Order: sequence, then structure tokens, then C-alpha cells
Amino acid sequence: MTSPAEILPGVIFYSYLSAERKEKVCFWNHHTLIFQVSGQFTLETSGQTISMTGGEMLLIGKNQLGTLTKTPLPGGNYETIVISLQEDLLRKIVLEEKLEADRKYIGPPNILIPSNEFLQGYFQSIVPYARSSGAAMTDEMGILKVKEGVKLLLLALPGLRNFLFDFSEPYKIDLEKFMLSNFHFNVPIEKFAQLTGRSLAAFKRDFLKTFGAPPRHWLQDKRLTEAKHLIETKHQKPSAIYLDLGFESLSHFSYSYKKKFGMAPTALHYGLSPK
Repeated sequence: MTSPAEILPGVIFYSYLSAERKEKVCFWNHHTLIFQVSGQFTLETSGQTISMTGGEMLLIGKNQLGTLTKTPLPGGNYETIVISLQEDLLRKIVLEEKLEADRKYIGPPNILIPSNEFLQGYFQSIVPYARSSGAAMTDEMGILKVKEGVKLLLLALPGLRNFLFDFSEPYKIDLEKFMLSNFHFNVPIEKFAQLTGRSLAAFKRDFLKTFGAPPRHWLQDKRLTEAKHLIETKHQKPSAIYLDLGFESLSHFSYSYKKKFGMAPTALHYGLSPK
């Protein structure tokens, strides 16, 4: 079985692993509901770190960058069910159920959902589809399951209507604050522009005004400076940090580091002087 497998294409997924995996960078276009069947799931964003194990549920807010670590527990496997709460379906639920946000949501962007027997039963009804290779829901059945999940979320936490049903476009946010918190994520410049509520042209213009350098140059310099700090003061190994700082490969990181600082990152780690 491939992992993740699609139970309902683009909407409901099942992930199964027998060894730990860390996703370098993830971007969530839609709100996402995750049920941890077994193993440990850890989400890290610029502002939150959340871990959960079997039987726990997490709601991830849309328009975020983060990394995921998926860890099977000793003697077991890692299993999750992931439901993408796509905006067009949420809009239909608003119309059908006469629901809408009544104020701006101001809470955390990622929320651990308190367990209850209704949500537990809901996810357990999906598990057989997940574990049966080749089994797939019909589109009609899948959409009904997603609608059921949304209703159960609102039953557990009524205030989530302001989280789920905010369809406004990302507003123009503080560019400096956002980039200083998220520079280590390896995503295209276009994605940074979208997440700060700007067109690509406006993002580049505002970036140059804020930081005095083009985005690509600033990002590389910032990542390398952070790497030097981690190696020199935190005594971290280059091989342990290059992915978390947005570099594609250790060789690319080493080349860029040596070009900027005149020595290989391994030399600094072992306390050697540049030649």
C-alpha cells in the first residue's frame, strides 16, 4: 500500500508507516482534520509545536507552513486518517445548514480537539476503508462523511464556526515579523507572497524596502547566518540542521556556507580555523 493512500481523492487520506519520517516542509491550502490511529504525530510551525498519539485529534488551520514528524511507537506502526476540509465544501455546509461565522477567529491556528465518543466513533467508521487495500468511498459517501465530521466538530466546540467558516482572503500582514519567523521553510517566493497577502510584485517591492535585499539573497544569507549560530554556539552538526534551514542537500549547504564564511561548516563544528 502506498502512503498516504487516498480513500476519497483529494479529500480523505490514510497514512501508514513502519519507520520514522520527517516531512521537510508542508503547506496546508485547506483546514485539515487529523485523527491519530497509532504512533506519534508532531507538528511544528513558527508559533506552535503539537504532538499527539493514538486516539487524539488535531485541526490544522489553512494557509500555514510547517514540518511533520511521523513516528511509530516501539513494536507498533504509525497510522493516521487525514481529512481535507476544502473551502468549496465548507461553503456548501454554510448554505445548507444556515451556519456562518459571527466574529473573527482570534485563537491558535492549530487546535487539539477534545476526545468524545461521537468523534471517536466517526473516525472508527472510516478505519475499515483505510485498512482495506483498494477500498474506496464513493464521492457521495465521502462528502457525507466530511459533512458529518464538520457537524461533530461544531458539536464538540461550537466556537469553531468562526475558525472553519472564515472565507476572507489573507490580509496584508507584517512582512518583517512573518519572514523572521518562517525564513527556514523551503518554499517558493510565490508562496511567501501569498501567505503575507501580497501579489508577487508587491511582495518583492515591500521586501526590498523592509530588508534592503531581494528575497532570494536575503533568505540564503539569513539561513547561513542561522546555521553558523547553531554550529558555533549550540554545537549542532551540519548534517542535523541543513534540512531544517531550508537547504535541499548537504552538499549545497556546505558549498554555500564555505562561499559565505570561507570555511566548510564541518570545520567550524570541529573548531578548526579557515584556511
